[in-house]
Amino acid sequence: MKCLTVKELVLATKGKLKVGSGDDCVDNIIIDSRKADDKSAFISIIGENLDGHNFMKSAYEKECKTFIKNESSGIKLEGSDINLIEVEDTTKALGDISKYYKEKFDIPFIGITGSVGKTTTRDMVYAVLSSTFNSLKNEANFNNHIGVPLTLLNLNDFHECAVVEMGMSNFGEIEYLANIVNPNIAVISNIGLSHIDNLGSQEGILKAKMEITSRFDSSNTLIVNGDDKFLSTLKNEKHEYKLKTFGFDSNNDIYCEEYKMQEEEIIFTCVIDGKKEQITIPTVGEHNIYNAMAAILVGISLGISLDNIKDGLKNFKATKMRLDIVKNGEMTIINDTYNASPDSMNAALKILGRYENNRRVAVLGDMFEMGEHEEYGHRLVGETCINNTDVLITIGHASKFISDEAERLGFKKQNIHHFKIKEDAIKELNRLIEEKDVILVKASRGMKLEEVVEYLNK
Repeated sequence: MKCLTVKELVLATKGKLKVGSGDDCVDNIIIDSRKADDKSAFISIIGENLDGHNFMKSAYEKECKTFIKNESSGIKLEGSDINLIEVEDTTKALGDISKYYKEKFDIPFIGITGSVGKTTTRDMVYAVLSSTFNSLKNEANFNNHIGVPLTLLNLNDFHECAVVEMGMSNFGEIEYLANIVNPNIAVISNIGLSHIDNLGSQEGILKAKMEITSRFDSSNTLIVNGDDKFLSTLKNEKHEYKLKTFGFDSNNDIYCEEYKMQEEEIIFTCVIDGKKEQITIPTVGEHNIYNAMAAILVGISLGISLDNIKDGLKNFKATKMRLDIVKNGEMTIINDTYNASPDSMNAALKILGRYENNRRVAVLGDMFEMGEHEEYGHRLVGETCINNTDVLITIGHASKFISDEAERLGFKKQNIHHFKIKEDAIKELNRLIEEKDVILVKASRGMKLEEVVEYLNK
């Protein structure tokens, strides 16, 4: 990042400089004391398990000289050479600093959200933007009230645009992030069932996702999945901002007319301005055609040529543990363990179903944050297992509904195996897995089914 003076940190946070010089500069905002150096500013974030105030001394021992702490914290730091800023809330201070810093860059900002596929959409948008511009994106899953500010603080003079994924689990969270990022263009990939426990209904999820437009005016563009049951209703409404839609239905601004799915790529025909364009993406799954079309519309909105857009999509690389297809001898492992919802589970199962010449094994774990919809959501997945899976292995508590529904609909009982914990499942894998199997492993992040993938890779 570019240098900020201590005086600017005080201005951005509306804090009080208790000790030190406002003229000192920092070029690194950190919340991890292990990353401290003499040009860092350490913000004492209070997390679920750790209080950053307890690590100020550790950062000081690594020569950090600038600190931001809660005025209510009784933890003190002594040193004649420090700059100490006190604020009401250090987490909010991090957001305020990133917002202040972001305003130094007159470049396009693209916000990405959605129930399913937002990270892949972000990565595809980034691939398209990088074909023409020096671009920034979130690292890994830095998409919340901590990760988004830290992402923006990675901006530098050489960046020409930024694509920022925004996640949420409740009302107000996207609005908070949108107020920081103030995106010129926003993408909503779809409205699914993720976080429905907190938001009550898919209508509630739509309302929460639409918070990304809270600062929009006629200069802004919203890009949405026009086939989505909830997002498609936006076509019939008047908006201050520009609305662009994508999908398979021909009433969208761009649409997929046909596609051919190969083992490791998709070639699809996309109709853009009435002209048929052939697009190739190095991944599989019909849902990824939607993600690619969102990226195409972002590219067009920023004036990127179609040739560059196509080249960018050809160079797309997905974040690890998201539909990561790897070979281990004659075995194929589809590692999609990063997260799960009924929509993403069903999409992954349909990809597994394409491997008709192999025995198809689905190792599925619990999907979290479903609330009163837990049984319904898991039974939806059980229905999709039919015709897409030959062997079903479920792990956890709620995933029992997956296997129960599959059995109810005619899945062979002898090919269904349920385990309460993944350790028990791993012990049985040698018995249940065959050499040439194609194996899908998927669950919510908290299930940590990447341990199953690690075992299979051995």
